[in-house]
Amino acid sequence: MHAHARHDAVSYTERVAFVVDLAAHLHAYGTTAQRLEGAIVAVSRRLGLDCEPWVNPTGMILAFSDPRRAPGETETTRVIRLGGGDTNLYKLCEADRIAEDVLAGRMQVAEGRQALRALQRVAGRRGRLMQVLGFALASAAVAGLLRLPWLDIGTAAAIGLVIGLLALVVQSKPQLGEAFEAICGLVAGAMTIAVSVWIGPLNLNTVIIASLIVLLPGMALTNAMNELTSHHLVSGTARFAGALTTILKLTIGTAIALGLASLLGIEPQVRALRPQPDWVMWAALALGAFAFAVLFRAHRRDYPLVMVAAASGYLISRYGGEWFGPQAGLFLAALLTTAAGNLYGRWFNRPGALIRLPGLIMLVPGSVALRGVITLVQAQDLGAGQEAALAALNTLMALLAGLLFGNLLAGARRNL
Repeated sequence: MHAHARHDAVSYTERVAFVVDLAAHLHAYGTTAQRLEGAIVAVSRRLGLDCEPWVNPTGMILAFSDPRRAPGETETTRVIRLGGGDTNLYKLCEADRIAEDVLAGRMQVAEGRQALRALQRVAGRRGRLMQVLGFALASAAVAGLLRLPWLDIGTAAAIGLVIGLLALVVQSKPQLGEAFEAICGLVAGAMTIAVSVWIGPLNLNTVIIASLIVLLPGMALTNAMNELTSHHLVSGTARFAGALTTILKLTIGTAIALGLASLLGIEPQVRALRPQPDWVMWAALALGAFAFAVLFRAHRRDYPLVMVAAASGYLISRYGGEWFGPQAGLFLAALLTTAAGNLYGRWFNRPGALIRLPGLIMLVPGSVALRGVITLVQAQDLGAGQEAALAALNTLMALLAGLLFGNLLAGARRNL
């Protein structure tokens, strides 16, 4: 291979360091275990290295050797401890472009490492404000998609805004990180109860779920099942446990708010009403697609692509659901989104995640799972949460089937 000859001149340690840096960046931008391991192995091979990676959601072990040297001469093992990844489509695309440039010889390995380091800079004030706005818009959009009354939509947006600001505070005060979801659940519950008592009745649980939508680990649950089915058992189990813990923390916060209200004798005013016309749902869909483009930190030139992917995933599942049944609609959406992401990756030599992640985000089962646990805690009766738990399981199975068959229908390019 020409790449081997070209990279021979670069020292073994430099090549190893580049692969380690690249792996750490891809992990930080929310890549699943099987895709990350596949990408590491492919890049290592093209740099003339043998690499055996072992990846989990909070770290990885990379064992390197040089196949052209005697066994035992060049074994290097790196153990890297990492925080949980956070989706950043712009940086994922940049890391992927840098890897391509290094492998094609357009960039030296040392330059590639420097370019990767440059990606570590923290977002500026505008970027942080956009993230806060993204939280508010996503909450309002989900409330709109559920056809909730205007007061409910406004309440969800206000809570989303407060949660976005709390997320900013947590970045500068990491000690709050462990309790972050519980605090957000408490804030969402308290604000919803306050509005329902002093301003007007609300669809209480639905508003709480819409306002917490960005924190729900639906994508993590889907990724966990995806990893388990591809035999990444440790990573899948860890991710699944992490997702369940997030749901529990959100529920704990909400339960505390509801418990305090009942102790103080405050009775929230609840009504079940979904009066909105069709245009509100369409406007909410456009708003939601934009919000997720912001929250996934896509580059501005990729906004149209990300928004079309998010809206398409939702519409395919909705109309497919009307024609063939809800689970079939979800399966169809996941299948077409995954296949489209993989084909886009192959044709344009960019990460298919630009289409795959936004396309799945509005389908994931996080909100159904949270509704089940909140209902369970409120009613203190296992039967009450069973229906929602079953709905979450059905959603998860339909998405997983779509992901698996989507990858069969159109294979991914170098895993990303």
